[in-house]
Amino acid sequence: MTFPWCSTSVPSVFNMLESNKEGLKLEEAQKRLETYGLNQLPKKKPPNPIFRFLFQFHNLLIYLLLAASLLTAFLHHWVDMYVILMVVILDACIGFFQETKAENAINAIKNILALQARVKRNNTTTEINAKFLVPGDVVFLQAGDKVPADLRLFFVKGLKMEESSLTGESTSVEKNEEPVEKNTPLTDRTSMAYAGTLVTSRQSMGIVVQTGAQTELGKISHMMETVQEVKTPLIEQMEKFSRGLAFCIIMMAIISFLFGVFFRDFTLSEMFMIAVGFSVSAIPEGLPIILTVALAIGVQKMAKQNAIIRHLPAVETLGCVTVICSDKTGTLTKNEMTTQTIVTAKETFSKEIKKPLNHPSLHQILLGALLCNDAEIIQQKKDVYEFSGDPTDGALLISAIQELPHEKENWQKIDTIPFDSKHRFMASLHQSKDGESVIFIKGSPEHILDRCSSQLEEKEKPFQKEYWETKILELASKGQRVIGMAYKKDSSNKKHLHFHDVEKDLCFIGLFGLIDPPRKEVLAAIKECYSAGIRVKMITGDHAATARAIAQQIHLKNAEDVFTGQELDHLSLEKFASQVQMVDVFARTSPEHKLFLVQALQKDNEVVAMTGDGVNDAPALKQAHVGVAMGKRGTEVAKESSEMVIADDNFATIVKAVKEGRTIYDNVKKSIFFLLPINGGESLSVILAVFFNTILPITPLQILWVNLVSSFTLAMTLAFEPMEKDVMSRKPRNIQEALVSSYLLQRIGFISILFTLGIFGIFTWLRFHGASIGIARTAAVNTLVTLELFYLVSVRVLSHASFFGAHWKKSFHFFVGVGLLLLVQGIFTYAPFMQDILDTESLGWAQWKIILSIGLIGYILFEAEKWIRRVFFGKSKLRN
Repeated sequence: MTFPWCSTSVPSVFNMLESNKEGLKLEEAQKRLETYGLNQLPKKKPPNPIFRFLFQFHNLLIYLLLAASLLTAFLHHWVDMYVILMVVILDACIGFFQETKAENAINAIKNILALQARVKRNNTTTEINAKFLVPGDVVFLQAGDKVPADLRLFFVKGLKMEESSLTGESTSVEKNEEPVEKNTPLTDRTSMAYAGTLVTSRQSMGIVVQTGAQTELGKISHMMETVQEVKTPLIEQMEKFSRGLAFCIIMMAIISFLFGVFFRDFTLSEMFMIAVGFSVSAIPEGLPIILTVALAIGVQKMAKQNAIIRHLPAVETLGCVTVICSDKTGTLTKNEMTTQTIVTAKETFSKEIKKPLNHPSLHQILLGALLCNDAEIIQQKKDVYEFSGDPTDGALLISAIQELPHEKENWQKIDTIPFDSKHRFMASLHQSKDGESVIFIKGSPEHILDRCSSQLEEKEKPFQKEYWETKILELASKGQRVIGMAYKKDSSNKKHLHFHDVEKDLCFIGLFGLIDPPRKEVLAAIKECYSAGIRVKMITGDHAATARAIAQQIHLKNAEDVFTGQELDHLSLEKFASQVQMVDVFARTSPEHKLFLVQALQKDNEVVAMTGDGVNDAPALKQAHVGVAMGKRGTEVAKESSEMVIADDNFATIVKAVKEGRTIYDNVKKSIFFLLPINGGESLSVILAVFFNTILPITPLQILWVNLVSSFTLAMTLAFEPMEKDVMSRKPRNIQEALVSSYLLQRIGFISILFTLGIFGIFTWLRFHGASIGIARTAAVNTLVTLELFYLVSVRVLSHASFFGAHWKKSFHFFVGVGLLLLVQGIFTYAPFMQDILDTESLGWAQWKIILSIGLIGYILFEAEKWIRRVFFGKSKLRN
C-alpha cells in the first residue's frame, strides 16, 4: 500500500524523510542513493533475434512438414526433402521480416523521465542527472520542466501541470501545497507532482517522496510486467485446426500403412513412401505462407491508410472485435481546448461569431481574453495557430486574435496578479496608446461575481447575479469549462496592481465556455461501428459531466449513464463483468480501472480493442486483444505496448482497419475452402489406390509439386481478393466457432469426391486405352490442376454465383496467378528436365480435350452445390 503523501502535511513529510527546505547534505544523499537505488525503471532485455526467427517455426503444420522432410531424407528422396524445407524456411522468413513488434514497452517508459533536475543540496541550488535523485531531495520546478520524480509540493506559485499522459485529464491541473483527502483520486491530488508530467506555467518547489519503480510511473511499469498478452482469435483457431488436422493425418497414415502391409501386397518400403505421400497430400503446405502473406498484404494496405501494424495477426483480429474501448482525450476529441460559447448580458454566441464587433460586450470580453493572458501564439498560416502555455489561456487567445488580430499592438501591459489556486483568478493592468487604463480580471466565475457591482450591456447596467449563475450552470451541464471575465476602468494611471484594486466595483462582461471538441469524423466512424455490431466505450480521466457531454455529442449509446472510477473501486471483476454491457461511458479513471475494464470485457467473452495515447493507457493496451496507440500524441510507452499505431490519430482509421481485418479473414477462409478439398481429393486418391491394391495415379513427388507450385500459385491469388460489399453490415464473427465448420467438412467431402473421380477417371481411362503410366499420371496431375483452376473461380465468391459479379473488375492478381499456373504446368508437362525429375510425359490435344471437359463439368457441379445450399440454407451458411 503506497503511503498517502498527498494527505500528509508538509512539516510531517519533511520529518518523516528527515529533510528540510535547505535540502539534503551531499553525504546523506549518497547514502540514500545506495539504499534506494537509481531513480530509473528496471530495464527489460530485448528478445534475441535468433529466438524470434526460430519462434516462426512454432506451428503444428510446420512440425508435420519438418517431420515429413526428415522421413524423405531418411529414404534418400532428396528432391522431396529440399522442396519441403524450402516452403518451411520461406514461411519463417516472411513471418520474421513482417512481424516487427518490439517487446521493449517497459524500457520506453524511461524516456519519459526528465534527464536533469534542479535540486537544493548543502543549501546550494545545483543541477544533477535526475537518476541520482533520492527521497528527501528538494526539487525546483518551472514552466516547461518534466517532473523527475514523485514530489510532495511545499511551495507553489501559480503552478499548473499537464498530466494527460498519466491521468487522461485534458485540462491543466492547478496545484497547491494543501493536503487532500487520503483516498483522493490521482487526478485530484493537487498537492502532488508526479514523474513524467509537465509543468505548463509558473513555478514551485517539492520534496521527493518516491523514485524509480516506486513512482506512479513505476507502478504502471510493474502492471505491464504482470499483464498476460492475449492470443489473437485467428491464432487460437489455427492452433486448434492444426491439432485436429495433425491428429487426422497421423491416424490415417498409420491405418493406411498397416492396411497396405497386412491386407494388400505392398512392401514395407512401398507403404512407407505411400504413407509419406498421403501425409504430404493431406497437409496444406501453402496454408501457413498464404496466411502470413494475407496478413502482410493487410499490413501494407493499412500502412497506406495511416495505420502501422506492429504484429501481423492484429490485422485480422480487428475484424472480429466486438468492443472498442477508446480514450477520450486526443482520440475521440482533438486534445485542444476550444472556445465553444461566449455569454454576454444580452446574447449567447456560438463558436462561429457572426455578430459585428461593434457589439460592446463582445468586443470587450474578447479584448480581455487577448490582454489578460499569459499564453504566446504563433500563426503558422491563415487561420492556423499554435500556442505555448496553459491550454485554457491558449484557447481564449486564439478566439480573441481571430477577431482582433492587431488590437494587442495598441495596448501595453503594466502589471499583473498571477493566477493562484487560492484566489483562482488572474488580473492584469493595461494602458492604451490613447492613455486609457483598464484592469481585466479572468478566472473562476464564482470568485469574480462577488466582486462585481455592474454588468456590461450597451453600457454599464446594474448587476444581475442570478442571471449569471443560471448561465454558469447551463454551460457546465454541457460539459464546458466556464471562465468569467470582468473589467474596471482605472483613472489613476497606477503602475502597480494590488489585490485591493480588484476587490470590488468590477463590471462583469461575460462568460467563456470551453471544451475539448470531438473530431469531425468520429460521428460517422461510431455509426459504422454500430452497423457492424461493434460497441464503443469511452474511457477518460475527465469529470463525469464533461464525459457525458462528449458522449452525447458523438452519439454514444447509454451516454446518460456515466460510471466513475470510484464506483469501480467497490466492484469485483465478476460483478462488474455482469454490468459492463450496460455502461458505455467511464470517467475519472485510473490505469488500474482501464485494465480492469478490459479484463471484465474479456471475461464476458468480448474481443477488445483498446485505443490510447498516454502512459496510463499502456497496461490496458497490452492486455487488450488489439492495442491501438495514437501516433501523433501517443507516448512511446503507448506505441510500444500496442499492436497497431494510428499515424494520423484518426478514430476513423480504426474503422478502416476493421474492414481490412474482416476482408483478410474472408480471404483466409476462402484459402481454406480452396486448399482443404484439394488436399482431401489427393489424399482420397492415395487411400483408394491402397484399398484397391493398384498403383498410385499420382506419385508423392507429383503431389508435392501440385501442392507447392500449382495449388500455391492459385491459392495465393485469394490473399489479394477485394473487399466484399457487405463486409461492414455483418455482425462480428463468433471466435468460439471452429475454423472448420460442419459445412466446410461437408464441402471437403463433396469436392474431394469430385477431384478423386476426375483423377482416377482419366488415369483409368487412359490406361484402359493403352497409354503409358507416365502419360496417365501426367494427365491425372493436369486434371487435378484444371479442376483446381475452375474451383478457384467458384471459391472467389462464397455466397453467390461466381461467373458474373463486380469481383471481376478487380482480378489482376487472379489473372497473374492463372498465367503463372499455365507457365509452370507447361514446364511440368513438356520440359525434358522436369520429365526426368517428376516422371512426366508430353500430352497431346486429345488428352487436353478430356482434361478441359472434366474441369468444366467440375465447375458446373461446384456452382450447383453452392446454389442448392444458398436456396435451402441461406447465404450466411456459405461463409461458415
